[in-house]
Amino acid sequence: MKHSRLQLRAFTLIELLVVVSIIGLISSVVLSSLNTARAKARDSERLRELRQLQVAVEAFRTDRGMFPVTFSGVSVAWRGNCAGLGGHALTGATGYVQNLAPTYIPILPTDPKPVSANTCYAYASNGREYMIVAYGTVETFTSTNNPAPRPSDPNEATFAFYTPGAQNW
Repeated sequence: MKHSRLQLRAFTLIELLVVVSIIGLISSVVLSSLNTARAKARDSERLRELRQLQVAVEAFRTDRGMFPVTFSGVSVAWRGNCAGLGGHALTGATGYVQNLAPTYIPILPTDPKPVSANTCYAYASNGREYMIVAYGTVETFTSTNNPAPRPSDPNEATFAFYTPGAQNW
């Protein structure tokens, strides 16, 4: 039986399926790497923003003799820009860190990718001690490789900067 030139040069269905499968596999590997890189970039942004917020809070204390207060009586009162923590503003007396922006920082930062109404940047202070957190949104850092101090629960996806007396809040 003789084959025509067209038949000898054509791909079989199996060959085409194999090529499509390989391209799909390579695409999925590239996309997963890209998503990991994006998550690491957001975590780096969170750390940078929390450090800026920390510098602003320390400058506030230098000028006024105390940190911006959020305590209600003797209990910790967390303030944040997410709905779960009051949905506070990003500047002025209603900001989640009261009266910090725009004097000490242009605007209070917000999390680059909040995951729910209860996860965001938050702040608490009794005037002598404070804690600033990116609560529940950290994507790539674990308790073993987290470069920032953390609250007491190592399973929370949280970055925190705080004074020694606020460590156990």
